Amino acid sequence: MRFNLLIYAIVALCLAEIPGVASELSSGKPIEKELLDGKAFITKLKPPHQTGKGYKLVYVVEAPIEVFWKFKTDFDNDFLLNNKFIKSHRLLSRRGNVVVTEDIFTENVYTHRPSAKFRWQITVSPDRYRLDFVLLNPEQCGQKFHYGHIQLEMFETIGQKTKVTQVAYFDFFGAFFWVNYPWYGGMMDFLKYTARWEQETILKLKSKYGKSVQ
Repeated sequence: MRFNLLIYAIVALCLAEIPGVASELSSGKPIEKELLDGKAFITKLKPPHQTGKGYKLVYVVEAPIEVFWKFKTDFDNDFLLNNKFIKSHRLLSRRGNVVVTEDIFTENVYTHRPSAKFRWQITVSPDRYRLDFVLLNPEQCGQKFHYGHIQLEMFETIGQKTKVTQVAYFDFFGAFFWVNYPWYGGMMDFLKYTARWEQETILKLKSKYGKSVQ
């Protein structure tokens, strides 16, 4: 893994010198037509009061906001195992609007510990269609911190679509290289896949979650 990080470092530094490559992550303000076409917009961020890295991911899914909200808040599910970056997922506890889940990711997703169990605390705000998350055991996962939020909005142009904005901040060994590595296993590849996977998965499950909001 350390050898891979060294290679990532060399590649990232070289790419920073190539016009247009490094800026691909900062796609600018989302354009309505491109969102409707399924494009995911990714912007690099800096944590407000800490070292580390961050991102903002914006995309649109073809489902009403009430339906997609049910999908996003179904924490006791097995459909996440169809995501190629997730090895395991389980619901640990639920107390009121606070949920704790546990995930194991593949090695190339912001961890050099392939068996690390990521325990996420998620605060659910149904009145605002917002999820706030924080990693409860960052040290066990080789991180200093990891937190953020997911905000759903009705896409004004077409009411049967939902705009998703995910913001996250994190710090871990190799974060700079993960953020800037443009190919398989880097942040951009991971986030684009995440958006595409959700766009496709909600289409398969829309009827299931649609029934629960009728």
